[in-house]
Amino acid sequence: MATTQQGMEIRQSSASLRGTATGARKLPVVAKYIDTTICIGCKACEVACAEWNDLPPVQTEQRGSYQTMPTLHAQYWNLIKFNEIEIGDSLAWLMRKDQCMHCADPGCLRACPAPGAIVQYENGIVDVNPDACIGCGLCETGCPFDVPRYHARTGKMAKCTLCVDRASVGLEPACIKACPTGTLHFGNKNAMLEMAEHRVDQLHKNGFPAAAVYDPPGVGGTSVVTILAYGDHPEWYGLPKDPSVPASVRFWKRVLKPVGLIAMAGAVVAAVGHYLTVGPKEPKDQERPS
Repeated sequence: MATTQQGMEIRQSSASLRGTATGARKLPVVAKYIDTTICIGCKACEVACAEWNDLPPVQTEQRGSYQTMPTLHAQYWNLIKFNEIEIGDSLAWLMRKDQCMHCADPGCLRACPAPGAIVQYENGIVDVNPDACIGCGLCETGCPFDVPRYHARTGKMAKCTLCVDRASVGLEPACIKACPTGTLHFGNKNAMLEMAEHRVDQLHKNGFPAAAVYDPPGVGGTSVVTILAYGDHPEWYGLPKDPSVPASVRFWKRVLKPVGLIAMAGAVVAAVGHYLTVGPKEPKDQERPS
């Protein structure tokens, strides 16, 4: 996993006592650009994701929507959500590509207790290592976007990896390669943000005064830059308004875990000290039955 190509050096890893990565990044952060205003819901990105990552098919069910599945699945990492919203007297059909957001401050990594099960590379991609995953499910509690999913058979966490295998050799993710409308782009995050701001300016002039770029600061920003026509209502798209890593996760990582380790070390020292000063505990003599 720790390849040196295209910024794939590991910046931080799960189960580290250090709360956040320190020091300036060595390489620029990459990002996926998503313009929800021109998505046509063709699902080419869904198919490309499943094919490239060799994901087995998942049983679907008709629930009165064009949406492929109700939610993400351990074998379905990329889902176009179809949301019907009443705005005044009109109906808006809002589509959004649901996937891992690759947060700069990833809650899944903060919550994970398994060393190396979740890593963040220098270029911002948050990757998973199923071999190191212990199936505890804590990463789900740390993700404010409800992304990680577990496979019922393997008990391992799975999610979008931003096609880390393609990115490591300079290729764009499979979903972006398949998109026919220009909804998706991939590149340096600063360039993607500049493109997004230009698009938002266009939307403002075209009758969408609330249009905005969704790049929430509560998670340090994300490597998935999303344009919303109704930026003042991200919940209409199934996005939290102000996401952040849960306080319980930060408390466990920064306080309880170090205290627990210190307590364990103290118990070991006390046991050794007792043995050296008092000696081993001798069993009491018991009366023999007559």
